[in-house]
Amino acid sequence: MESQEFDVGGYVEQMALLLDLQLRDEYRDGVVANFERIKAIAYLVNSFPIPEEVEVAPVFEP
Repeated sequence: MESQEFDVGGYVEQMALLLDLQLRDEYRDGVVANFERIKAIAYLVNSFPIPEEVEVAPVFEP
């Protein structure tokens, strides 16, 4: 499987179309910037290795 770079600007445009959201031009850059931050945080979370022997908890208890 070939790795592809995630196009945040394209994603925002496609989701606005899908949701029939009228995204104003003056807000678009801010929305894209926030999704770039979300992408960076998600990368950190998803890159954390989890050993195979770890079991999923059925209920979260802090």
